[in-house]
Parts: sequence; structure tokens; C-alpha cells
Amino acid sequence: MTEHNSAHDSAHDPAAVVTETDSQVPSLRLGISACVLGQEVRFDGGHKLDKYIRDTLGSFVEFVPVCPEVEVGLGMPRETLRLKRRAEDARPALVAPKSQSDHSEAMLRYARDKSRALSAMDLCGFIVKKNSPSCGMERVKVYPETGTGSPSRDGVGAFTRELMAALPLLPIEEDGRLRDPVLRENFIERVFAYHRLRSFFAQPWRASDLMRFHAREKLLLMAHSDYRPLGKLVAESHSIPKAQLQEAYSTLFLQGLAKQSNVGKHSNVLQHIAGYFRDRLDVHSRREVHEQIAGYQARLLPLVAPLTLMRHHIRSLELNYLQEQSYLWPHPPQLMLRNHA
Repeated sequence: MTEHNSAHDSAHDPAAVVTETDSQVPSLRLGISACVLGQEVRFDGGHKLDKYIRDTLGSFVEFVPVCPEVEVGLGMPRETLRLKRRAEDARPALVAPKSQSDHSEAMLRYARDKSRALSAMDLCGFIVKKNSPSCGMERVKVYPETGTGSPSRDGVGAFTRELMAALPLLPIEEDGRLRDPVLRENFIERVFAYHRLRSFFAQPWRASDLMRFHAREKLLLMAHSDYRPLGKLVAESHSIPKAQLQEAYSTLFLQGLAKQSNVGKHSNVLQHIAGYFRDRLDVHSRREVHEQIAGYQARLLPLVAPLTLMRHHIRSLELNYLQEQSYLWPHPPQLMLRNHA
């Protein structure tokens, strides 16, 4: 295995929500295409370093670098690869067009073995290299079988395809898409939520514990999807076998968070929080809260603006239910993920 990047250790409860004062979080493993970390493993001996991922996100995670093309036995430098459509197989071939070498079966065997190994490492997410015929997640070029004509943009990298099949609930994203602040926030939010979920189920738990866990995650789920099916499942949890309950809850939880949040969904959550202030704040303070929400809705303010004011009131009013919500601190504040309008 390629060398790991050291992460911060923490003595906090591994299932706890990140809070404003937390400077460290529990060790969290994230798979990643090695070239994105700056390792010189590309076909030309180069790399595709992303400094935000390596340095900023890397302060809070332990990276597990993977380069499928190197690990399958191809050297550096090496001939470029491409995906090529095959009439007899839904999976495109992975070929080196200059030499006509076909690496499809070798990559398939490697990818399935590697996915099993990675599954045992308790990853909480994976960052793959955009456009790569081995690692791309979407819109990878697939060339016609005949070798003539323009490529289509509907392919998935040969390694990533198997990784997604083996670990369908694992948050996976491309490095290029993570330059978009909304997609970056959504992915990293899912990674930390995945970690909280897995940490919770790794300890002895009862149905009542799951109810408390779900209560802490309620507003975060509201910001992504309809949380009611999960609420119904939790309400019936005492009558469901634990193994079945864990699988069903995990699936609905992670599928819900995989749905993209947006200004409208966040605004709904902010209005929900503001409802708790109705009989507890004076008229001026309530007006200020609603002005902040309106500024966010109009995309004049980043999400962090109304949330900062709300956190202040939540603390001062000692609203314990809200203080425990993961939505307020879903990831370390040092990642600066909610600072975009």
C-alpha cells in the first residue's frame, strides 16, 4: 500500500458532532488518486497536485493514495490509455492505442481485488482524477470501436466503475468538480456524515441510541432530502432486527445526503431554526435573523452569515436540541466550506 498521510488524532467521542471549538476530529480515511496528492505517477511522470485537497483537507483526514495504472503493472513514463467501446461487452475496453495493448482484464481483476481491500480499510470517501480512463467518475471519453469518429463523453474510468459497484454508498467525487464550492461542500459534508454514521454503528447500540443519533442529524438531512422515511424507520426501530435496521438506516441516510443541497433547502432549515426563537428573542433580534436569512436567499450573503448569528442565539438561549444538531457544525470550520454565496 502507498504511504498514508498522517491525520489528527482525537480523544473526542467518535460519533460526536464537530463543534465550534473542535480543532481536531477523529481519524478519518479518504481514498484518493495518487496524482492528486502530487505523486509523480501520471503517464508522463507528472502529477496533478491539488493543494486545497492535500494541505487543507489533508489536515483532517488520512489519505490512502491509489494509482491503478501503476499498481496494475504499467510503468512510468507509459503509453497513454483510452476507453474503447466494445460491441460484445457493456464495459469499454481499456487500451493503449499506439501499441494496441489491451489492459481491460488486468484492470478488471485489479479493480475488484483493490475494492475489496479498500472496503476493509473503513474509507469514508474517495477522490478520483477527472477525465482519467482508469479513475474518472463521469463524462470520460469513450472512443468508437472502429477507431474512427468522435469519442462520446459517457464513460466511467475502469477502476472507478468497479469501486462504485463494490461500494455504492461510499461518497466519491472528482478532483475537478471539487473546485466548485457547492460540490466541495456537499462532498466533504457527506464524508464527515459517513464517518459519524460508521462510528455510531461500530459501538454497542440500541434502538434508543439510534433515535438520539437521528435526532442530531435531522436538520442536516432536511437540507438534502425528505427525511420523513428515515423518521418512520426510526419510529418503528424497536420492532426491526438490529442487522436489518442498521442496513436500512445506513442506506436511507447516505442516499439522502447524496442528494444535492441548495439555497432553497438551506433556507427551509434556517426558517425552521428561526421558529425556535419566536417566543425567546426580542423583536429587533428576530428581525435581524430574518434579514440574514433573506440576504442568504438573495445570494447576497454566504450561508455562514445567518448561521453565525443563529449559533450565537442558540448558545445564549441554551437551546440544547439545536446545540446538538450536526447541521450547525457538519465539518471542521477551518475548511471554510460555507463561505460562498
